[in-house]
Amino acid sequence: MANMKIATFNINNVNRRLPNLLDWLKTARPDIVCLQELKCTDREFPAAAIEKAGYHAVWRCQRTWNGVAILSRGSEPVVTRTALSGDPKDDQARYIEAAVGGILIGCIYLPNGNPQPGPKFEYKLGWFRRLHAHARKLLREGVPVVLAGDYNVAPTGIDIYPTTSWNDDALVQPQSRAAYARLVGQGWTDALRELHPDERIYTFWHYLRQRWQRNAGLRLDHLLLSPSIAPLLKEAGVDRDVRGRPGASDHAPAWVVLDSKSSTPGRGARPPASR
Repeated sequence: MANMKIATFNINNVNRRLPNLLDWLKTARPDIVCLQELKCTDREFPAAAIEKAGYHAVWRCQRTWNGVAILSRGSEPVVTRTALSGDPKDDQARYIEAAVGGILIGCIYLPNGNPQPGPKFEYKLGWFRRLHAHARKLLREGVPVVLAGDYNVAPTGIDIYPTTSWNDDALVQPQSRAAYARLVGQGWTDALRELHPDERIYTFWHYLRQRWQRNAGLRLDHLLLSPSIAPLLKEAGVDRDVRGRPGASDHAPAWVVLDSKSSTPGRGARPPASR
């Protein structure tokens, strides 16, 4: 395999959107996929259909809103974590981590935080703080890491279409943007922004008010690369057309291509001790 393609896709109900997912897997052929917002129980996860499509899968599901999964077309994922530490009372299925093909993959579904201000926004910021702590630990370990998922933050003004209608939304609050900036500031590379520094790239278009048709989108889905893997970044993009298909999620897949012909600096990803 000359290159490795890693994608993140908020599927917005994996069973309802299963035909869309399988069609995208067939055409895009990503090697590793992080899925969010599965909206099903563990038993309802469509493992058989995904396996038939050529993918191994690990998942942590939760009915209604949450749920995260990692799919891989090559090596079988070895789960290293199914939640962030720091809050034993938090039972929401928002993080899963696995070693896949020499890379540690963290799949993230960060809290939305609305309405703000209020408890949901405080939960979002608290979850961010826990992610900061875990991300710092991963950087200290020096292994190649990709933290991919729906961060529910449009990091800067260029990451949202020109509007004032979202000004009160948790996705664009100064605290949310500062939390994302602090995370990247640890030494992570925001892959899409690294290769497209001045381009308005969106990954989410709300179903309401013809926002897809008007390209009134936001960039909420991000792939962060650790310093030991960032030099391998070759391409990054969004499969925007997926959002326009019948029965689509309100998100489109974002992805990176890593040059796996180069030797990855640092140590390969090993499953850490169980946490």
